[in-house]
Amino acid sequence: MSPVQQNGIAREVASRRTFAIISHPDAGKTTLTEKLLLYGGAIHEAGSIKQRKAARHAASDWMAIEQERGISVTSSVLRFEKDGIRYNLLDTPGHKDFSEDTFRTLIAADCALMVIDVAKGVEEQTEKLFEVCRLRKIPVITFVNKCDRPGMEPLEVLSNIESKLGITAVPASWPIGYGVDFQGVYDLIGRELHLYKKNKHGALKADAELLPLENGLSESTLGDKVTSDYLEEIELIGDEYANMDPEAFRNGEVTPVFFGSALNNFGLDLFLQYFAQLAPVPQPYVDMNGQIRDLDRDFSGFVFKLQANMNPDHRDCTAFVRVTSGIFERGMEVQLAGNGRKLRMSTPHSLMGEERKLLDIAYPGDIVALFNPGDFRIGSTLHASDPVNFDVIPLFSPEHFRKASSKDPFKRKQLREGLKQLSEEGVVNVFEMPNGVGNELLLGTVGALQFEVVEHRMKSEYKADIVLAPTSYIAARWLPDDEKVIAKLKASYSTNVTFDIEGNPIVLFESLYALNSAIEGVGEENLLQFKK
Repeated sequence: MSPVQQNGIAREVASRRTFAIISHPDAGKTTLTEKLLLYGGAIHEAGSIKQRKAARHAASDWMAIEQERGISVTSSVLRFEKDGIRYNLLDTPGHKDFSEDTFRTLIAADCALMVIDVAKGVEEQTEKLFEVCRLRKIPVITFVNKCDRPGMEPLEVLSNIESKLGITAVPASWPIGYGVDFQGVYDLIGRELHLYKKNKHGALKADAELLPLENGLSESTLGDKVTSDYLEEIELIGDEYANMDPEAFRNGEVTPVFFGSALNNFGLDLFLQYFAQLAPVPQPYVDMNGQIRDLDRDFSGFVFKLQANMNPDHRDCTAFVRVTSGIFERGMEVQLAGNGRKLRMSTPHSLMGEERKLLDIAYPGDIVALFNPGDFRIGSTLHASDPVNFDVIPLFSPEHFRKASSKDPFKRKQLREGLKQLSEEGVVNVFEMPNGVGNELLLGTVGALQFEVVEHRMKSEYKADIVLAPTSYIAARWLPDDEKVIAKLKASYSTNVTFDIEGNPIVLFESLYALNSAIEGVGEENLLQFKK
């Protein structure tokens, strides 16, 4: 690659931020996503998930089941630009059952935006997702949402974050007023007070008045005692952000904390202004040989998500690729690592929910949506002339199981084809049923709600009604490709060995006793909770 191209890549990388949003269900994550798009100019009017007065569905919730329930069950890829920065926003599933898809999405992000409900603090799902961020050592920036409702005091929120996550919480903005009296935030970085007025039920940007602290407080509706207490709090926390350790932040040990209301757009302009400064530029990935893939090497990327039938009028499958190095150009020829198949990238797209735009060029950090010719799998690596292979996305052991059969015996083919597609997307694991009859398959998921998604999509996209029946399995572990281990477990009466559609061996257990017996028999190192 020429020095001119290298300089071009460096310039483009510096203008990009690729991040994922993580939260517990109902913390307001999808509403916040919409408002970031509103402030980024990607949409002109935001539609709240549950607000009846808004006439639109959220742009990031495109699947019918999401729009019906007001929850996110797939990862959306959204792109917008503000003040010269191009944001790639990976809107992860908020429902607690979708941690596996969320984990894959976090692999493609350079940092995480953690959304916390001011009334509930850090909740179970947030803790699980934060652990993924901690393992990757990526920065986490926190937005405390719903400050226009009754909740914990701000200092209590900081204490809650620190005690639950073991991370230092550093305030970057501070709310003025409490619950229904919430009227703005104080910028602890720029030392200005932002007072807001609502606009059209939060569908449009909020009007903000910027004032020095004491002038702003006199303009607010706070009483004398509350104002005095507020000034004491600012005195107490005022220098914490200035003294924050940048290296500890980059390693995910410290999180800057912003307060606001996504519903009313209070605090969002301020948050987005500093988010551009705090979020890291795209970072290089390590390949399966432990080598860092420099950003200015030839094009490479990996598939972190597959989604079939995003356009119900055209049966298709879209692969979402994180560009890890080099320049991606429409029409270029790439190779699929592993089988060496050459593919022409003729119709790459960027996405906004279900809306597609043809994409001519992409750089490290960008997410490219490609038509899947049938060869792509979750974790597949694509590269140009400079070969590389990434192994960054593992298989997770399923925790919930159902037997699946077709209600119509003449639609067995649609059943298998549809479930195979959903398996390739990572929605569900599909196995041959141990000792089952020919028309039955075994489904395994990380979360139980995924079975409802399978039923919904099989009916709406493949016109196949499926019957799901409970099984006696309570746990599963992936197995190494070791014939001795597989044979030993097959010989046991308390375990059932089967294979997924890709031929990966897995062992199923009907009791904890059976699991413990297997650990004694073949060793815990051969019973894998996740498998590369």
